[in-house]
Amino acid sequence: MAPHRALQLSLKKPTYAVCVVGVETYVDVHSHAPKGARTFRVSGSSGAKVFVVYDPARVTKPTDQEHWPLEASVDVVVSVTTASKNVGDVKVKVSYFKQEDDSALGRSELYLTGVDISLDVDTNRTGKVKRSQGDDKKSWSWGPKGSGAILLVNCDRDSPRSKGLDLANSKLMSLQDLQDMSPMVLTCAGPDQLFESHKLVLNVPFSDAKRVGVFCARGGNHLSDYKQVLGPQRLSYEVERQPGEQEIHFYVEGLTFPDADFVGLVSLSVSLIDTGSHPEVPLFTDTVTFRMAPWIMTPNTQPPLELYVCSVIDSHGPNEKFLVHMDDLAQKTRCKLIVCPWTENRNDRWIQDEMEFGYIEAPHKSIPVVFDSPRNRGLKDFPYKKILGPDFGYVTREIPFAGPSGLDSFGNLDVSPPVTVGGKEYPLGRILIGNSFPRSGGRRMAKVVREFLRAQQVQAPVELYSDWLSVGHVDEFLSFVPTSDQKGFRLLLASPNACLKLFQEKKEEGHGHAAQFDGLRHKKNQSINEMLADRDLKSDSQYAQKCIDWNRKVLKQELGLTEQDIIDIPQLFSVKGSYAEAFFPDMVNMVVLGQYLGIPKPFGPIINGRCCLEEKVRELLEPLGLHCVFIDDYLSYHELLGEIHCGTNVRRKPFSFKWWHVVP
Repeated sequence: MAPHRALQLSLKKPTYAVCVVGVETYVDVHSHAPKGARTFRVSGSSGAKVFVVYDPARVTKPTDQEHWPLEASVDVVVSVTTASKNVGDVKVKVSYFKQEDDSALGRSELYLTGVDISLDVDTNRTGKVKRSQGDDKKSWSWGPKGSGAILLVNCDRDSPRSKGLDLANSKLMSLQDLQDMSPMVLTCAGPDQLFESHKLVLNVPFSDAKRVGVFCARGGNHLSDYKQVLGPQRLSYEVERQPGEQEIHFYVEGLTFPDADFVGLVSLSVSLIDTGSHPEVPLFTDTVTFRMAPWIMTPNTQPPLELYVCSVIDSHGPNEKFLVHMDDLAQKTRCKLIVCPWTENRNDRWIQDEMEFGYIEAPHKSIPVVFDSPRNRGLKDFPYKKILGPDFGYVTREIPFAGPSGLDSFGNLDVSPPVTVGGKEYPLGRILIGNSFPRSGGRRMAKVVREFLRAQQVQAPVELYSDWLSVGHVDEFLSFVPTSDQKGFRLLLASPNACLKLFQEKKEEGHGHAAQFDGLRHKKNQSINEMLADRDLKSDSQYAQKCIDWNRKVLKQELGLTEQDIIDIPQLFSVKGSYAEAFFPDMVNMVVLGQYLGIPKPFGPIINGRCCLEEKVRELLEPLGLHCVFIDDYLSYHELLGEIHCGTNVRRKPFSFKWWHVVP
């Protein structure tokens, strides 16, 4: 560490100074040297490190290594190795000479008091604070060899006495809440007498004050033993050091996620200030930097933990049969089923649209966090009132002026499995957002949501074209499923071409009279012959295929996929006005629970006692080790322009990969 101040010497009286352990300080041997002096000699007592800094191109090192020439290119630097037990117990002496063999012309004495001041955090990302040296703790770096401390946004609610998120409280409401915070340790060793004329001040920059809170711990087991000392309303704190105290412990919480106006980095510093001088002089400052943990989505390839679905009642009655199917699917995958009752969802069944599950992680802890969409329909209170709780966080983004569009629902938000694109790794996958491209002036996901997702950095979003659909969500034409091969997943795309090809094959095999919607009382049957002869249906599906092909190209480019990574799932679309809708239940709009797929039953033409659409999907997916479970969602979901994925939501296991190892 480069010296940052110089100590002035005197021939008439000793000089007293405070030095922080490990910090180098210049000693000015020139300004008060006696008249006629040409050389000097410097020595230090135990606990002092003294060395001479010189330019070897201009100065010859003395043969006796003691009598140094007294010229501008020669300087003295001192530091102390340990904290002093008493004031001034480390001594440095400088003697001045006219010639090397002469008696000293004068002597200066320097009495140093060593104080050990260090602000330390978990820069090594082990979950524990370790003493750091140098400037490393001021910086933050990504990657497997990176360093720097991490903060969790304290967005859960650990105490039932708390009315909102824990981050909104200036007082500690639960000792459990400390586990959501990152530890920070202030070392402050030195003689007690020294701290009668010096103070330690903890600071947070004004720009960071609204993003971070700091609690001081006094080691007790009562809430009153922890008080907030820094935060939005307090930028500095004079540390209350007790006699003999060598370490003071703090807990640091994050208050805001990275966003368009916040890169995610915050800093805290401590300063040793000499209160005996006027004005007060800071002698030393130590600074640490944290990065706020990003919100991370989990793809279908991650194991399921909880399956959410709504109980609703409509003109066809309750969706009890659908709930039974969901319960059976959850049991097959040992996944917990959570049913949101009608009284809580107010007959809003689209739980996928209301929220998205993710998580935040620091080296010492990981917690799930639900991202509440701005759609604000019947389910708008469910994430906050029923999911937010101890070790379950909550975040949302509200649209400030205009109301949300259909593209602001989170059926329009997905994430790919981990991919490598042109040599660049995305070990946490890439977020997928549906927008109006390539159409101009269409619907888009709200800017505040897109900016939030982009600011998390670790899952660089990709924008797709979904505005061609009536509802406008990416889950209407794509899904990912896990596989046990080296690739680890397949991308499923809805494919009108694959469907028309399948129907043409069945016609040529003599099954042209087999009917779509066979077995549905509320829908008129259409034979394969009729569907293939329906110019409007064929034209509409070809339009849909062009839109899907546009996305296919983007997905291949942005996710580094080949054609072998994509499976085309038969699907037809019909256009109503300017937008397309699924002609029969949209099979890619499925719920993925491990190897089990809950797929909308397509009610396709029955050939040899089997639905040819179901058989085709089984033929495509079951060789990959997947189990296709076809579920009737026609009346409760499909007729309302949604399917199984729209009506369910899954919380999944977080990645084992640590996000701080990403290189954005």
